Formats: sequence, C-alpha cells, structure tokens
Amino acid sequence: MADSVQAHIDETVKNNKVLIYMKGNPTFPMCGFSAATIQIFDSLGVPYETVDVLQNPAIRDGIKRYSNWPTIPQIYVNGEFIGGCDIIQEMHSRGELEPLVRAALES
Repeated sequence: MADSVQAHIDETVKNNKVLIYMKGNPTFPMCGFSAATIQIFDSLGVPYETVDVLQNPAIRDGIKRYSNWPTIPQIYVNGEFIGGCDIIQEMHSRGELEPLVRAALES
C-alpha cells in the first residue's frame, strides 16, 4: 500500500507543472497556511493544481514521507519540491517565486 501511495504521489508531482498539496481546496482552504499559499498563487495569476490531503489520510502521511518535510502545504514546481508556506512567502516577497513558476509553465 505504501509503495502504491508513493508511486501515485510521484506521478501526480511529475504530471503537474505547479502543484500544491494542501488542507482543503482553493475555494475553501482548511488552514491558514494553505489559505496564505493559495492567496500568493492566485495573486500571480498562474494556473496550478491542488491535492486536498484531508480527503485521503494515506496521501496526507505519504506526502510527508515523499518530501521528507513534516508540514502541509507543500509546493512542487516542475516536479521539484520548493517548500512550504513560509518558504513560498519568503520567495514571493523577494520576487523569486513568480519567475520560477512562469519558467516552469513555459517549459
């Protein structure tokens, strides 16, 4: 079971240019960190996909093992783990996030 969860996560990460594992969904985030992350990505005006970890406990636990990162949300760009809400906020405030995301979407 764990291997199939990891394979599913890996496939999802690799098949989406910008992917956010979050609690809830963009319309109804279920934690402040997920809400803050969605607000940043919405402000960029770029397409992104989300996975609601609250819908599946195996995914919620599995994504933490996949990234070796203990918290959610988790942001992936071009198949690469970027970080959580704090890192995304920092990158956004320094002007580093938007060029990274736009380059991924153009690739």
